[in-house]
Parts: sequence; C-alpha cells; structure tokens
Amino acid sequence: MARIWDMPASAGCRYVLAVVLLSVSNWAAAHAPGLSSIELTMQADRVVAKMTFALQDIEAFSPMDTDLDAEVSAAEREAAKPAVAQLLAEQTRVNIDGADVLPVVPGSVNYDDQNNAHVEFSFQPAPKRQLLMQSKFLAWLQDGHQQHLTVRDAGGKQIAEKMLRRDDDQLQLDLTAATGAEAGHAGSTFLDFLKLGVEHILTGYDHLLFLFALLAVTHSFWPAIKIVTFFTIAHSITLACAGLNLVDLPSSFVEPFIAATIVYVAIENLIRGDHPKGRQWLTFGFGLIHGFGFASVLRELDISSGDSGILMPLLSFNLGIETGQIAVASVVLPLIWWLNHKPYADKFLKGCSALVCLVGAYWFVERTLL
Repeated sequence: MARIWDMPASAGCRYVLAVVLLSVSNWAAAHAPGLSSIELTMQADRVVAKMTFALQDIEAFSPMDTDLDAEVSAAEREAAKPAVAQLLAEQTRVNIDGADVLPVVPGSVNYDDQNNAHVEFSFQPAPKRQLLMQSKFLAWLQDGHQQHLTVRDAGGKQIAEKMLRRDDDQLQLDLTAATGAEAGHAGSTFLDFLKLGVEHILTGYDHLLFLFALLAVTHSFWPAIKIVTFFTIAHSITLACAGLNLVDLPSSFVEPFIAATIVYVAIENLIRGDHPKGRQWLTFGFGLIHGFGFASVLRELDISSGDSGILMPLLSFNLGIETGQIAVASVVLPLIWWLNHKPYADKFLKGCSALVCLVGAYWFVERTLL
C-alpha cells in the first residue's frame, strides 16, 4: 500500500478530502443511538424498577402502529402508554430469592421533552438473599445497544452496577455479599464507560468535525497541542457540571449551538487563512458548549445525579473521550501538517473549510427545525 507521503500532491489532497467525506457521511445523526438505563431500588417491602429508553429504541421492536418518535398528538402518545408498559414488563425478568415475580400493578409511563420514555414497575416481596434482573429485550434491539443497570438499597446507596448488553443481559446479586459484588463490577464498569467515551467521540461526527476545523490551520506540534488541551479542559469542566447537575442547558439549545461552532470556525478559516490568532481561547469558549453535548450521553443513561455514584462514570467516560480524541489527532495531524507545507496548502484549507461549513450549516438547520 502506498504511503500518503509517497503519493503525488493531488492524490494526497484527494485522500484527505475522502477521509473528511467519509467521516461525515452519516449526516442525519451526529451521535450513535442505543443507550438506556434501569435503576432498581430495594425498599422495605418491594423492588422498584425505573427504566429510561429513547422512544425510537422502543419503537424498533414494538408491535404498536403508533410512531412515538414522530410528531404525534398528545392523545396518541397517552394512548400508547399501556402498550409501552406491557411491552417492557413482558421482556423484563425479575427473580427474587429463587422465584420469578411479575409487576404488582401495571407500570407507569411518562415522556420527557427529549423523546425518552420513563417506565416504573414494582415487584414484591423485597429480596432477602438474592436478586436477579434480566433485560431480555436487549436481544430485540440493534446490535451494540447498552443498558446501564444500577441497584440501590432503601437509603439510596448504590450497591451494584453493570452495563448490560445483548450477550450479557443480566445481573445476579447475592445480598449477603453485596459489597463484594459491587467491588467485583466496579472495574468492568469503569472500562465500560471508558469504552463508551471512546465510542462517543469516534461516532460524534460534529465534535470531530469541529476539532478538524480547528486543527486544519496548524503547521506544527505546539499550536495543535494548545488547541487540543484547551478543548479538553473546557469540555471537561462543563461535562462535570452537567453530570453533577450544577448547570443544565436544554439540548434544543446545545445541539444547534454545537453546529454553529462548526460553521463559525470554518468561516474563520476561509476569511483569516491559516494563521488566526488566539485560536486556543476560541477553542476554550466553544469547548464549554461541546461539554454539554458530551454530557447528553450520561443523561440518556439517566445517571446524572448529585451523589457520588456519578463520579466514576464521569471520570472514566471523560478519559474515554480524551483517549479517542488523542487517537484521532495522532492520525489526522501528520496529514494536515504534511499538506500545510505544500504549495497547494491554501486551496486545501479553503476546500476543506467550505465543506465543513456546509455540513455544519446542514446540522444547524436540521437541529433548529426539529
């Protein structure tokens, strides 16, 4: 295989443009779907299960005719609630002290303004020795769907957690050794959120495109490292603030604004060329908004809270984002620097920036109208 630096100048430019085009080929969605959560709370006489799903995920295997994720009337959404509850109840297995149990009453269903469904069930009695929870409907969802399961005692203390998948869809908890069970899952859960962070940045085409537009003007290591560092600091601050519920911005504002940051940086590249001053400060300011976008993953998993249970997911998820970000930069930056030292560097920058501007504008219009 020919190396990039062995290619003719025109071929090398076309190669990088192809990489950019491939990275934004999925214009309709800037983030990969497939996240949900279950929280089990063991009360004095029962187990309460709270589930959160994206409506599009439920619709993917629902026998209902109602398109829950589209613009439907409030009456239609209300009418669909019993079917949603029945569907999830049938695909959720709870075993208490060796016996499978059914919900004591039909589950309650509520929708939020982010097109999520929140479903709550109660199971009796409270377990004394053993609790098993199996999420059977993961086999019905798209491959790669992940479901964050947490178990809490009556006082709200987290005693176990696990990331469920299609090939590992249950948690069995020995209550006589709950502390040991929690410790046993802690390492794997850390890796789960680390992997989730890596996946989010690698499939977060809007964040990658923003970073590419920022780095496209660099010629050497130091300017690039300043941009990456300032972006990391900024989004880490707002990711933590959003995760701990210190600051909350609606996605209806955050998502269009993220698209607007892409457009702004691309236009600046077109107007100011390859030597814009103070880019790290621009990166920091816009990076604060991107942090709220990263936090949306934790909100989709419904684990954003003020207690200590959020700290480990926050840390490992953010480390995953940084790992993915460094991996992408290590591949893209040598190509950018190589091209920026060629006679056609100005055409390369303007061509890529124009393309980035068009994609960002498309996302802005799409997210503003939805």
